Amino acid sequence: MNPISIKRLLREPLLHFMVLGAVLFVGYAYLEPDAEAGSSYEIALTLEELTQLHTIYESQWRRSPTPEEFSAMVENKVRQEVLYREALAMGLDKNDEIVKRRMAQKMQFVAEDLAAAHEPTTEELRAWYAENSDKFAMPKRLSFRHLYFSPDIRGAKAYDDAVRSLAELDGQAVDSQLAETLADRFMYQGYYADQTSVSLAKEFGPQFAVAVEALAPGSWQGPIESGFGWHLVYVDSLVPGRVPAFEEIERDVKTAWLGVQKEVAWRKAYEEMRAKYTLRIPVSVDGAAVADTKAVPVGAEPLAQGKGAPL
Repeated sequence: MNPISIKRLLREPLLHFMVLGAVLFVGYAYLEPDAEAGSSYEIALTLEELTQLHTIYESQWRRSPTPEEFSAMVENKVRQEVLYREALAMGLDKNDEIVKRRMAQKMQFVAEDLAAAHEPTTEELRAWYAENSDKFAMPKRLSFRHLYFSPDIRGAKAYDDAVRSLAELDGQAVDSQLAETLADRFMYQGYYADQTSVSLAKEFGPQFAVAVEALAPGSWQGPIESGFGWHLVYVDSLVPGRVPAFEEIERDVKTAWLGVQKEVAWRKAYEEMRAKYTLRIPVSVDGAAVADTKAVPVGAEPLAQGKGAPL
């Protein structure tokens, strides 16, 4: 190796971090000469773990850590491991609902990851999409403008005023100044683009959404009632709903397929694990029935009154 290559190598941050890791490891061995291999008091960090610490720092700060920063990161990891082991030694993991939920969640992740390990072929995805294409249907979308007639301002005349205004707008351009003079100010938008029935229902109410979706584009129509009052509506454009071709949404299909496979894998894994256990349920506690023996889950055994045992 020529001198230039050696100098370049010596400037590499990764080399510095590996040397520092080795120094930390040797230093620990020197300070703890009596530590036995495999001892519960021995913390052995792997090269992969040190590399991961280095990578995490670089991704967060866009530079390599200094020796002092890297040493602090290693000590933080050691601190976490020390506290974890001491907590286990004290039995703090026992009868802790949070720990139980976390461990149960990790078991579910393991089962789901096994399903995700299988990479589906295009043929598999096509076949699955053919059976589930309705789940990917794109809803009808429409764009419209509206004129608002407020019951708060006009009272019982709001509907009649809307009917008269519709007659006045006959033959007028959609953007005529007359339209603005006929209606009241609406608290939100005067124009809505690319709306689905769901978004319309959230904004104006389900009855308004159904009525507007039935309108033909190109003219003022109404009056249509919403949760706010009465409206005249002009539909500019309407894009019919459709089921997209597989090629358009192949990535989305794959994501959905993986989600289903994870769910199936988890359900199957749990059923296999559950089959190994028998649930014992007390028939009653203090004379109050807590379980109807006819409704006891599969694999459950009712116990004598007031007695019970964990799984």
